[in-house]
Amino acid sequence: MRVRLVVAYDGTDYCGWQVQSNGITVQEELNRALSDLFGRQTETIGASRTDSGVHALGNVAVFDTDSRMPAEKIAYALNERLPKDIVVQSSKQVADDFHPRFAKTRKVYEYRILNRTFPDPLLSRYSYFFHRKLDAELMDREASCLVGEYDFTSFASVKSQTNSFVRTIYALNVRRSDDGMITIHVEGNGFLYNMVRIIAGSLIMVGSGQRQEGFIAGALAARDREAAGPTAPPQGLILVRIDY
Repeated sequence: MRVRLVVAYDGTDYCGWQVQSNGITVQEELNRALSDLFGRQTETIGASRTDSGVHALGNVAVFDTDSRMPAEKIAYALNERLPKDIVVQSSKQVADDFHPRFAKTRKVYEYRILNRTFPDPLLSRYSYFFHRKLDAELMDREASCLVGEYDFTSFASVKSQTNSFVRTIYALNVRRSDDGMITIHVEGNGFLYNMVRIIAGSLIMVGSGQRQEGFIAGALAARDREAAGPTAPPQGLILVRIDY
């Protein structure tokens, strides 16, 4: 049977999701726990390859097994074998041909910026501290021009490996809470490499007065990575969920 896992993790101490040779990854820990549980090498296929330091509340992975253990019980058994900063939220049997990357999805991300005079050590792992005053209302207005189907070349890393830079953003807004936390909430059908972090970095440039209003629309139209802002640090980014 094929089993779908919904996985939450603190990405601070991991070299991203995907198995690689230069450090421990979330996928590697999942594969190790599954192999230990079933007594044979078991490997997962992930939906989103989050980068080093990026967090998730609802990443998705699948694996195949001939175990008779009910799929719903696998989450409990895995959590006993995983480090405390990786937690399987649910496990469920799915169709044998279900693929987490090729199925039609709606991905939801948040980028969190702690915008006040002094940092908070309890929030430092899960937000980007920025002490200069940010205009969240201006950032929200600027962000609205990215909603729709566009060529997002300007907001993709030069390392992106893709046949098309066209993506659709369904929703994108910026909100400030009373404690100084600014949250950039974005939903789309898929995202290019570093796309959300580059959008965040570009909005910070506008919100801090380093770029004028209209900067985001101009960057989008340019279709040139050099036209947009910097890539914001990874700790502020959270993959909230993936809807199928």
